Amino acid sequence: MNVERTEVVEARAAKHAALSDPTRLQMIDLLTLGDLSPTEIRVALGTPGNLLTHHLNVLESVGMITRTTSEGDKRRSYVHLTPGGFDGLMPGAAGTASRVVFVCSANSARSQLAAALWARQSTIPVASGGTHPAEQIAPGAIAAAARHQLALPSSAPSALDAVLGDGDFVITVCDNAHEEIGVTGDLHWSIPDPVRAGTDAAFDAAYTELERRIADLAPRLLAS
Repeated sequence: MNVERTEVVEARAAKHAALSDPTRLQMIDLLTLGDLSPTEIRVALGTPGNLLTHHLNVLESVGMITRTTSEGDKRRSYVHLTPGGFDGLMPGAAGTASRVVFVCSANSARSQLAAALWARQSTIPVASGGTHPAEQIAPGAIAAAARHQLALPSSAPSALDAVLGDGDFVITVCDNAHEEIGVTGDLHWSIPDPVRAGTDAAFDAAYTELERRIADLAPRLLAS
């Protein structure tokens, strides 16, 4: 997956750099609660005046704070968090897709759970396939899905070659499959194989990790 270094990324990096200083992070924490004068910030944090001015300038330069003159004492100013000042701190859009395809070796557990979870989170169509499909979905995966009120398909696992189409956004959820198909995949999630362990705990752990990753990706992947 190619990621270009853009102005948006540079601006995001600058905000993270500004927040990397503990004093500036404390200042932001205070300002999430209310507006403060520089003197009030200095007293609250015990920061020398000249150093406080530097910190304020840094935060202002990346668009995280603004300063306004008091309507009462015109010699006094107040520091505010800028509306939208936190925009861009979290990762942005991951790309576009007309369909998502989850892949593991057997297409019997992880990719099946992932596809069902995706269908619950996103309107982008989804499918799954295996590089070496098993004859049936693993009973442990079926049981795990039932424990979490997740519906799995009744069909047998499918071969990836029979599923994959042009423009699919491919996510491997199996190290073996990722290493086998190489650059064909767009993303890789290294999820331990629950079939090897065969325990409820292993299947639940795979379910939980897939659910977490899908909840993070689904809002960031746009339909094409």
